[in-house]
Amino acid sequence: MKYNYLGKTSLKVSELCLGTMIFGESSGRSADKPTSLNLIDRFIDAGGNFIDTANVYGDGASEKIVGEAIQGRRDDLVVATKFRFGTGDQPNDQGLSRKYILNAVEQSLQRLNTDYIDLYYIHATQIRLPFEEFMGTLNQLVQDGKIRYIGVSNFRAWEVAKANMVAKSHGWERFAAAQYQYSLVERNIEPEFSSLFAEEEISQVPWGPLGGGFLTGKYRANQAPPEGSRIAQIEDPGLEESWENRANRRNWEIISVVDEISEETGYSFPQIALAWLLEQKTVVSPIVGVRTMEQLEDNLGAVEVDLTPNQLARLNEVSEPETHYPYGFIKKYTM
Repeated sequence: MKYNYLGKTSLKVSELCLGTMIFGESSGRSADKPTSLNLIDRFIDAGGNFIDTANVYGDGASEKIVGEAIQGRRDDLVVATKFRFGTGDQPNDQGLSRKYILNAVEQSLQRLNTDYIDLYYIHATQIRLPFEEFMGTLNQLVQDGKIRYIGVSNFRAWEVAKANMVAKSHGWERFAAAQYQYSLVERNIEPEFSSLFAEEEISQVPWGPLGGGFLTGKYRANQAPPEGSRIAQIEDPGLEESWENRANRRNWEIISVVDEISEETGYSFPQIALAWLLEQKTVVSPIVGVRTMEQLEDNLGAVEVDLTPNQLARLNEVSEPETHYPYGFIKKYTM
């Protein structure tokens, strides 16, 4: 396992991050506590030091499992969690207010059974964005030693830029990492975010690197999704990862090229998809969300994959997203 610097900091994180969203979740896709603890142990044994969770994953169960797993080796690990979504029934049990942030961080520290959080993400944007309030509060938490670095997820590009500008103007902590959905089948962030992350020196820690399971190799054109598979269980056609959105001509062409490269190299679909992500300029550590040890072992193998320039070019070409104005114009005329 290699290690990459996070943003412009000197913090080193493993080139894969273990996602724990389904750990302790009360659903059919969940990994139970013993399995979750074993997965974390194996990830750490393989050299992984970067673990991701959130206060709402499994209604807090994920943070508790991670907290138990890291005991005795806390300082060797980089633990990330998030805040923003509802954790209670009261009006201030969610959001970006100082009140909620200060309550949320204490609750996460308690569930994680730790004195500090390495990377604290804002989980999503909202209609009202009090930039000075939330960036100032996060900066104070850094000063107090309760968090080490801050990150952002599911903000618009201009919101990320403005938040960093506000922080810079006050001499506050700025974003070191950004967590957005990014994969061979979901490259829509590139026109705005790729240049933003490069300019602001914000590291990408992509979620959904396998397109919600679509890039695992189990799905084929003109065939219904396998019964019991993750995508088959998504009932809302409006969700990005639903079968209605994934099963289109462009994505089947991507699957075809991944299949060709898998035949050429002997690497699995997930290994190829993760290896492509690791070649992207601002990506430092894709989040692998696994349910079984078999899935984890396969994903860990991605760090050994060495795609040729030709293979990377084929993957880039087939997955190139449709360009909308003004991005095509900018690409053509910007020198």
